[in-house]
Amino acid sequence: MKQVAVIHTAFEEQPNTVAFVEVQDDMEVMEALEYAYRWTNNVMGSWSIKEKYLDGVGKNGDYNPDVTVMAPLVDGMGLRSTSMGDQMLFEGKKYKVAMLGFEEVA
Repeated sequence: MKQVAVIHTAFEEQPNTVAFVEVQDDMEVMEALEYAYRWTNNVMGSWSIKEKYLDGVGKNGDYNPDVTVMAPLVDGMGLRSTSMGDQMLFEGKKYKVAMLGFEEVA
């Protein structure tokens, strides 16, 4: 397995590595980045609260065992979604989340 490091930079004063996402060895770069992006977004629960079920909510649709949370939760509520302007590191190259897709950062 390979890893994508997810670095929140869009709204922070300093870059903060929030997660490592395990991806399949055979994934192409953009596929791996898309996978990491999806599973570090709060769509149907909380990606950063590592529980399959959330109290009062039910099933946590954003739980994924491939995601290792690296940052402390904010007020116990979890972390924000990965957004445009955040960065990802994959196979020694850095990418920025763009309006559409990802752009390699020189």
